[in-house]
Amino acid sequence: MTQSGIEKILEVDNLSKTYGFLRAVDGVSFSIQKGEILGLLGPNGAGKTTIINMIAGLLEKDGGSIKVFGKDFSKNKSEILSRMNFAAAYAQLPGNLKVKENLLIYAMLYDSPNPREAVKNIIADFGLYEFTDKKTGFLSSGEQSRLVLAKALINNPELLLLDEPTASLDPSTSEQVRSRIMNYAKENGASVLWTSHDMCEIEKVCGRVLFLSRGKILLEGHPKELPVRYGKKNLEELFIMIAREPLSINHVT
Repeated sequence: MTQSGIEKILEVDNLSKTYGFLRAVDGVSFSIQKGEILGLLGPNGAGKTTIINMIAGLLEKDGGSIKVFGKDFSKNKSEILSRMNFAAAYAQLPGNLKVKENLLIYAMLYDSPNPREAVKNIIADFGLYEFTDKKTGFLSSGEQSRLVLAKALINNPELLLLDEPTASLDPSTSEQVRSRIMNYAKENGASVLWTSHDMCEIEKVCGRVLFLSRGKILLEGHPKELPVRYGKKNLEELFIMIAREPLSINHVT
């Protein structure tokens, strides 16, 4: 708990990652409160996926610290990972297994008390029933994205990391997925870190956003208030300005 009584689920402090001469993440610090959906925004190469992957334990950090549920990630990795989950369009599940087999394996990996019931429920939630006996490798990109998102909720995570979760989905399915995740977060007090290039989506789901550029956080605030502050009509206009002239943001009054 913080002094104000608000529980911080994720705390990132001075996080850094370098690839050769490229400083992909440069001293990034932020936190996510219990039940909050935080948007992590920025152009391609800004460092969003690198940050997500370090928090998920898929990539080693070079510096800084990550605390999840108040515990140091590096010292409590197994416990923390059991209480969180991750989904990204590029993180597909084994293609030679059937949909129900993939979900059952993950339900068992996360020690679900009733794995088959968990799979049955998540299949219903994400409308995957007609694909249950289909091999994952034969699913369309949109169907695979829905499966990856279903996997991400199989253990009822308290922290959910989503890297462009609706990128391959049609507008109708995207809306269903957004509603499902928002309802899940609200009903369970779960926290979500959400990256996307769809600014309309971010405005709908996020209560706060961070703008990244060249590995640094430039701006932070409410997705509808930030554009007004910088003389822009909406989040998309602000995104374009930052993507094209990131340094000019320091000179905007």
